[in-house]
Parts: sequence; C-alpha cells; structure tokens
Amino acid sequence: MSELPERREHHSLSMMYGTYADILFVLFPFLVIGMQRLWEGRLYETLLRPDLSIAAAILAGLAMGKFVLGLVTNRELGRYKERIVFFIALTLFVVLGPAIILILSILGSADVPDFVTFVQPILLIIAISLYTTAVSISNILTRFGLEGSEQACQNLASGTDHNDMGQPRPVPLDLPRRTGSDPTA
Repeated sequence: MSELPERREHHSLSMMYGTYADILFVLFPFLVIGMQRLWEGRLYETLLRPDLSIAAAILAGLAMGKFVLGLVTNRELGRYKERIVFFIALTLFVVLGPAIILILSILGSADVPDFVTFVQPILLIIAISLYTTAVSISNILTRFGLEGSEQACQNLASGTDHNDMGQPRPVPLDLPRRTGSDPTA
C-alpha cells in the first residue's frame, strides 16, 4: 500500500521534468536568437520582434493539444468536458489570439509601440503557465481514467461489476473488429 503514494509522487515528478523539458525545448531557438542579438548589442530589439509571441503561440498550441488529449483519453471523463473546453477557450482568448495579433502587427508595422516590450513577456509567462496547467490536468484526468479502469478490472476479477451506488454497471458494447479480408472495408 505504501508503494502507491510513492509511485504517484515519482510519476508526478517525472511529468514535471518532462513538462519543463518541453518548455525548454520550445524556448531554445529563441534563446539562441536572443544570445545572438545580445552579442551584437541589440538585445532590446528582441522585445520589439515577434519572437516571444511566436514562442507563446507554440506553447498555447501545445497546451490546447494537451487539454484535448486529457479529454479524449477516456470516455468516462466526458463529465469534465465543459471545464476542458473552458481551458481551451481561455488559451485561445488569452494567449493564442493576442500572440497571433501581435505577430501580424509587429511584422506589418515599421514602428512598433513600446507597450509590446511588456506585453510579449507577460504573454509568454501566461503561455508557460497554461501549458503546465494543461499537462497537469491531462495527467490527472488520464490517471483518474486509469484508476477507474483499474477499479473496474478489480471488480471484474472479484466478480462484482457494480458502481459506487451498488447498482450493476452497463456492459460495454463489444463491436467486432474488421479484418484485412473484409470486402466492405
């Protein structure tokens, strides 16, 4: 029994390292660009270029993918779909939309306003936060789905296929699989 919390903690720690590795991998090219501009003495120019907005848009896209992954991993998790759709909409509204608008505005304008130097780093920080939240939510929902399926397997093994209320669960639909020789395929 004591192994289970230790395994969960190890899994959570591994997910955290994986999440931050993803973030560092996305930000690495922009770090190289920033270091090159620093070498040339034009570091401030990085804040006036669309680099940080591009990084924020990439992370927002990855976050939306993780939210969707958490939703479609297990059909029993459909009751959380409104929350996940909210986070997807939040990511679109708060990060992806403004990042795309900033990218287009910066590239299409010769004179970039000074407020962009503050907005882009904030946008990137929000994108990183939403991505880590998306990975956490996806991980929790996936783990919840796996624990639910483990409980169902234990119920089947013990011969009691009942839910928490003591009522029998519906039998899952067993569809025949298509074979390669099926003429209707």
